[in-house]
Amino acid sequence: MSGGVQGITENDIANYLANTPGFFERHAELLSSIQLTSPHGQRAVSLQERQMEMLRDKIRGLEGKIIEMIRYGQDNVGIADRLHRWTRALMLTAQPAELPTVLVRELMHQFMIPQAGIRVWGAAAAYATQDFAQPVGDDIKLFAGSLSLPYCGVNSGFEAAQWLEVPGDAKSMALIPLRADSSDATTAATFGMLVLASPDPTRYTADMGTEFLVRIGDIAGAAISRLLPANG
Repeated sequence: MSGGVQGITENDIANYLANTPGFFERHAELLSSIQLTSPHGQRAVSLQERQMEMLRDKIRGLEGKIIEMIRYGQDNVGIADRLHRWTRALMLTAQPAELPTVLVRELMHQFMIPQAGIRVWGAAAAYATQDFAQPVGDDIKLFAGSLSLPYCGVNSGFEAAQWLEVPGDAKSMALIPLRADSSDATTAATFGMLVLASPDPTRYTADMGTEFLVRIGDIAGAAISRLLPANG
Protein backbone atom coordinates (compact mmCIF):
# COMPACT_ATOMS: atom_id res chain seq x y z
CA MET A 1 0.00 0.00 0.00
CA SER A 2 1.18 3.54 -0.68
CA GLY A 3 2.02 5.88 2.13
CA GLY A 4 -1.15 7.89 1.51
CA VAL A 5 -3.38 4.80 1.98
CA GLN A 6 -1.64 3.45 5.07
CA GLY A 7 -2.95 6.35 7.17
CA ILE A 8 -6.63 5.59 6.38
CA THR A 9 -8.60 4.14 9.28
CA GLU A 10 -11.96 2.38 9.45
CA ASN A 11 -13.45 5.58 10.85
CA ASP A 12 -12.17 7.48 7.83
CA ILE A 13 -13.88 4.99 5.53
CA ALA A 14 -17.11 5.09 7.56
CA ASN A 15 -17.13 8.90 7.52
CA TYR A 16 -16.48 8.96 3.79
CA LEU A 17 -19.35 6.60 3.04
CA ALA A 18 -21.69 8.48 5.41
CA ASN A 19 -20.89 11.78 3.73
CA THR A 20 -20.83 10.46 0.15
CA PRO A 21 -24.36 9.07 -0.45
CA GLY A 22 -23.70 8.69 -4.18
CA PHE A 23 -20.89 6.18 -3.69
CA PHE A 24 -23.08 3.07 -3.87
CA GLU A 25 -25.07 4.56 -6.75
CA ARG A 26 -21.84 4.75 -8.74
CA HIS A 27 -20.71 1.32 -7.50
CA ALA A 28 -24.01 -0.58 -7.27
CA GLU A 29 -22.29 -3.90 -7.93
CA LEU A 30 -20.72 -3.71 -4.45
CA LEU A 31 -24.13 -4.04 -2.76
CA SER A 32 -24.51 -7.59 -4.01
CA SER A 33 -20.85 -8.60 -3.93
CA ILE A 34 -20.04 -7.62 -0.33
CA GLN A 35 -20.63 -10.60 1.98
CA LEU A 36 -21.34 -10.21 5.72
CA THR A 37 -22.04 -12.67 8.52
CA SER A 38 -25.72 -12.92 9.43
CA PRO A 39 -26.51 -12.28 13.15
CA HIS A 40 -29.01 -15.17 12.92
CA GLY A 41 -26.41 -17.76 11.94
CA GLN A 42 -22.95 -18.23 10.49
CA ARG A 43 -24.06 -18.01 6.87
CA ALA A 44 -22.84 -15.17 4.68
CA VAL A 45 -25.34 -12.64 3.35
CA SER A 46 -25.12 -9.70 1.02
CA LEU A 47 -24.99 -6.12 2.25
CA GLN A 48 -28.55 -5.61 1.01
CA GLU A 49 -29.84 -8.67 2.86
CA ARG A 50 -27.97 -7.63 6.02
CA GLN A 51 -29.61 -4.21 5.79
CA MET A 52 -33.04 -5.82 5.45
CA GLU A 53 -32.37 -7.98 8.53
CA MET A 54 -31.41 -4.85 10.49
CA LEU A 55 -34.62 -3.15 9.38
CA ARG A 56 -36.70 -6.17 10.37
CA ASP A 57 -35.06 -6.20 13.83
CA LYS A 58 -35.79 -2.50 14.19
CA ILE A 59 -39.42 -3.00 13.16
CA ARG A 60 -39.82 -5.83 15.67
CA GLY A 61 -38.44 -3.55 18.40
CA LEU A 62 -40.86 -0.76 17.42
CA GLU A 63 -43.76 -3.22 17.36
CA GLY A 64 -42.85 -4.30 20.91
CA LYS A 65 -42.84 -0.69 22.08
CA ILE A 66 -46.21 -0.03 20.43
CA ILE A 67 -47.73 -3.10 22.11
CA GLU A 68 -46.35 -1.93 25.45
CA MET A 69 -47.79 1.58 24.91
CA ILE A 70 -51.19 0.10 24.07
CA ARG A 71 -51.10 -2.04 27.21
CA TYR A 72 -50.21 0.95 29.38
CA GLY A 73 -52.97 2.96 27.72
CA GLN A 74 -55.51 0.22 28.44
CA ASP A 75 -54.32 0.00 32.05
CA ASN A 76 -54.72 3.77 32.46
CA VAL A 77 -58.21 3.69 31.00
CA GLY A 78 -59.13 0.94 33.46
CA ILE A 79 -57.78 2.93 36.41
CA ALA A 80 -59.61 6.06 35.28
CA ASP A 81 -62.84 4.08 34.96
CA ARG A 82 -62.52 2.65 38.49
CA LEU A 83 -61.66 6.08 39.89
CA HIS A 84 -64.76 7.45 38.15
CA ARG A 85 -67.03 4.80 39.69
CA TRP A 86 -65.55 5.39 43.16
CA THR A 87 -65.99 9.16 42.89
CA ARG A 88 -69.53 8.75 41.61
CA ALA A 89 -70.41 6.55 44.60
CA LEU A 90 -69.21 9.31 46.93
CA MET A 91 -71.21 11.97 45.10
CA LEU A 92 -74.37 9.86 45.31
CA THR A 93 -74.05 9.42 49.08
CA ALA A 94 -76.69 11.75 50.48
CA GLN A 95 -76.01 11.31 54.22
CA PRO A 96 -72.63 12.70 55.34
CA ALA A 97 -72.39 10.13 58.15
CA GLU A 98 -72.34 7.33 55.54
CA LEU A 99 -69.46 8.81 53.55
CA PRO A 100 -66.55 7.11 55.40
CA THR A 101 -68.15 3.68 55.06
CA VAL A 102 -68.95 4.17 51.37
CA LEU A 103 -65.52 5.64 50.72
CA VAL A 104 -63.66 2.70 52.25
CA ARG A 105 -65.98 -0.03 50.93
CA GLU A 106 -65.97 1.22 47.33
CA LEU A 107 -62.24 1.90 47.36
CA MET A 108 -61.54 -1.68 48.41
CA HIS A 109 -63.99 -3.01 45.83
CA GLN A 110 -62.90 -0.94 42.84
CA PHE A 111 -59.16 -1.26 43.39
CA MET A 112 -59.03 -4.72 44.99
CA ILE A 113 -57.47 -3.42 48.20
CA PRO A 114 -57.42 -6.14 50.91
CA GLN A 115 -58.01 -3.76 53.81
CA ALA A 116 -58.71 -0.08 54.34
CA GLY A 117 -59.70 2.15 57.23
CA ILE A 118 -60.33 5.78 58.03
CA ARG A 119 -60.35 8.15 60.97
CA VAL A 120 -61.60 11.72 61.12
CA TRP A 121 -60.51 13.69 64.17
CA GLY A 122 -61.93 17.01 63.08
CA ALA A 123 -65.53 15.83 62.62
CA ALA A 124 -68.50 17.75 63.98
CA ALA A 125 -69.83 16.76 67.41
CA ALA A 126 -72.91 15.16 65.83
CA TYR A 127 -70.71 12.32 64.57
CA ALA A 128 -68.80 11.70 67.81
CA THR A 129 -70.25 8.20 68.30
CA GLN A 130 -69.40 6.98 64.79
CA ASP A 131 -66.53 4.52 64.35
CA PHE A 132 -64.66 6.88 62.02
CA ALA A 133 -64.68 9.60 64.71
CA GLN A 134 -63.20 7.54 67.53
CA PRO A 135 -60.21 9.17 69.30
CA VAL A 136 -56.72 8.76 67.88
CA GLY A 137 -53.34 9.46 69.43
CA ASP A 138 -51.51 12.76 69.12
CA ASP A 139 -48.60 11.00 67.42
CA ILE A 140 -50.69 9.88 64.45
CA LYS A 141 -52.17 13.38 64.15
CA LEU A 142 -48.71 14.92 64.07
CA PHE A 143 -47.50 12.30 61.62
CA ALA A 144 -50.45 12.90 59.29
CA GLY A 145 -49.93 16.65 59.46
CA SER A 146 -46.26 16.25 58.54
CA LEU A 147 -46.99 14.30 55.35
CA SER A 148 -46.74 16.29 52.15
CA LEU A 149 -47.19 13.03 50.22
CA PRO A 150 -48.74 9.69 51.23
CA TYR A 151 -46.50 7.37 53.21
CA CYS A 152 -45.91 3.98 51.61
CA GLY A 153 -43.93 1.20 53.24
CA VAL A 154 -43.87 -1.58 55.77
CA ASN A 155 -46.13 -1.54 58.81
CA SER A 156 -43.75 -0.59 61.58
CA GLY A 157 -46.35 -0.67 64.32
CA PHE A 158 -48.50 2.22 63.15
CA GLU A 159 -51.56 3.00 65.23
CA ALA A 160 -53.47 3.23 61.96
CA ALA A 161 -53.22 -0.56 61.58
CA GLN A 162 -55.66 -0.86 64.49
CA TRP A 163 -58.34 0.79 62.37
CA LEU A 164 -58.37 -2.25 60.10
CA GLU A 165 -60.53 -5.35 60.42
CA VAL A 166 -57.48 -7.62 60.74
CA PRO A 167 -54.56 -5.47 61.96
CA GLY A 168 -52.11 -8.37 61.95
CA ASP A 169 -52.50 -8.87 58.19
CA ALA A 170 -51.21 -5.37 57.40
CA LYS A 171 -47.65 -6.05 56.23
CA SER A 172 -47.42 -3.00 53.97
CA MET A 173 -49.44 0.20 54.18
CA ALA A 174 -50.26 3.46 52.46
CA LEU A 175 -51.15 6.29 54.83
CA ILE A 176 -52.94 9.17 53.14
CA PRO A 177 -53.60 12.43 55.02
CA LEU A 178 -57.03 14.02 54.56
CA ARG A 179 -57.27 17.75 53.95
CA ALA A 180 -60.10 19.88 52.59
CA ASP A 181 -57.58 21.75 50.44
CA SER A 182 -54.58 19.65 49.49
CA SER A 183 -53.07 22.22 47.12
CA ASP A 184 -50.68 23.34 49.87
CA ALA A 185 -49.95 20.65 52.45
CA THR A 186 -47.84 23.10 54.49
CA THR A 187 -50.80 25.32 55.42
CA ALA A 188 -53.96 23.22 54.97
CA ALA A 189 -55.25 21.63 58.18
CA THR A 190 -55.17 17.84 58.37
CA PHE A 191 -58.39 16.44 59.84
CA GLY A 192 -58.09 12.72 59.17
CA MET A 193 -56.23 9.86 57.58
CA LEU A 194 -57.05 7.07 55.15
CA VAL A 195 -55.09 3.84 55.46
CA LEU A 196 -54.75 1.15 52.79
CA ALA A 197 -53.13 -2.14 53.75
CA SER A 198 -52.10 -5.46 52.28
CA PRO A 199 -50.67 -8.76 53.56
CA ASP A 200 -48.20 -8.48 50.67
CA PRO A 201 -45.13 -6.62 52.02
CA THR A 202 -44.27 -5.44 48.49
CA ARG A 203 -47.61 -3.88 47.53
CA TYR A 204 -46.86 -0.52 49.17
CA THR A 205 -43.17 0.35 49.07
CA ALA A 206 -41.13 3.47 49.76
CA ASP A 207 -40.00 3.75 46.14
CA MET A 208 -43.42 3.47 44.50
CA GLY A 209 -45.05 6.41 42.74
CA THR A 210 -47.65 8.26 44.82
CA GLU A 211 -49.37 10.37 42.15
CA PHE A 212 -52.45 8.18 42.11
CA LEU A 213 -52.62 8.01 45.91
CA VAL A 214 -52.42 11.81 46.03
CA ARG A 215 -55.53 11.98 43.81
CA ILE A 216 -57.28 9.46 46.05
CA GLY A 217 -56.45 11.71 49.00
CA ASP A 218 -57.70 14.81 47.17
CA ILE A 219 -61.08 13.26 46.44
CA ALA A 220 -61.40 11.62 49.87
CA GLY A 221 -60.51 14.84 51.65
CA ALA A 222 -63.02 16.86 49.65
CA ALA A 223 -65.77 14.31 50.35
CA ILE A 224 -65.02 13.90 54.07
CA SER A 225 -64.90 17.68 54.56
CA ARG A 226 -68.71 17.50 54.66
CA LEU A 227 -68.31 16.01 58.15
CA LEU A 228 -66.45 19.01 59.53
CA PRO A 229 -68.15 21.67 61.69
CA ALA A 230 -69.84 24.41 59.71
CA ASN A 231 -67.18 26.90 60.75
CA GLY A 232 -64.34 24.38 60.13
